[in-house]
Amino acid sequence: MADIIRRLGWRHLRSAPTAHIRHHRRGRLVHDGPGLSFWYRALSAALAEVPVDDREESMAFHARTADFQDVTVQATVTYRIGDPAVAAARLDFSVDPDSGAWRGAPLEQISTLLTETAQQHALDVLARTPLAGALADGVAAVRERITGGLAGEPRLGATGIEVVAVRVVAIRPEPEVERALRTPAREQIQQEADRATYERRAVAVERERAIAENELASRIELARREERLVEQRGTNARREAEEESAADAVRARAEAARTVLLARAEAEAARETGEARAQARAAWLRVHAEVDPATLHALTGARLAENLPRIDSLTVSPDVLTGLLARLGGPGAGVRE
Repeated sequence: MADIIRRLGWRHLRSAPTAHIRHHRRGRLVHDGPGLSFWYRALSAALAEVPVDDREESMAFHARTADFQDVTVQATVTYRIGDPAVAAARLDFSVDPDSGAWRGAPLEQISTLLTETAQQHALDVLARTPLAGALADGVAAVRERITGGLAGEPRLGATGIEVVAVRVVAIRPEPEVERALRTPAREQIQQEADRATYERRAVAVERERAIAENELASRIELARREERLVEQRGTNARREAEEESAADAVRARAEAARTVLLARAEAEAARETGEARAQARAAWLRVHAEVDPATLHALTGARLAENLPRIDSLTVSPDVLTGLLARLGGPGAGVRE
């Protein structure tokens, strides 16, 4: 909407660059163009403001497919007014000289024209398309048909309206039908999920089985190695016993040989000692045989005295002394007395 300022019975209008202003004064076109700014008198001026920017018209309408199913079409049409003079001549874009507001509703007329035209072409396409095809490929088909229909609509060209783009957002069935259509897909997805779960469980079971087999194989191998270890330990113990037995035999033989040698040495030493003692005894006997009896008696007394314990005092009776002297004297002792 243009900005209008009042000054002493005059009005000043200032429009935006996207608004095309047509100013008539006494039936003659005075100002014509976008983004104008000028002074005028309200009583003699006829103003029209035509927007020339791109505008979008959102629409939603119901349609019926070939299999009698209701669907909702959501679309957006982008348009602009290409010929403001023609549009101002065909539609009421006049504005109040005092406020700058539209006196009519030209944009609503354009919206109704675009919506009804697009709806007519969309219904024509969907009426010959089953629901499954409409949901699968209906968006592209409806968009192409609406684009072609709006481009060939003579009233739009006669009104100065140009269609820039057409977008079909969605084609949706009724909620119950949509849930029914989703059910097979959901069931298939659930089946795929269940199959994936079963496959995952099967893989897990297979892996557990492989792990159990590996553990069993490891235990068998460990038992086999323990058996070899026991056998090796027995072999080592047997060899150790044999070595110890052989060593004991060697030690026993060495000890026996040593004992024999010692016995022989002792026997030799005893024989030599006996011979020496015998020789000494024989020499002693020879010496005593050559000595007279009195000397032997004296030696005997000396030896006896050497072997007797220490005697501090000795009392000898005449009877004991007589018998002892008689023994020491031998035969003929009484004669010498």
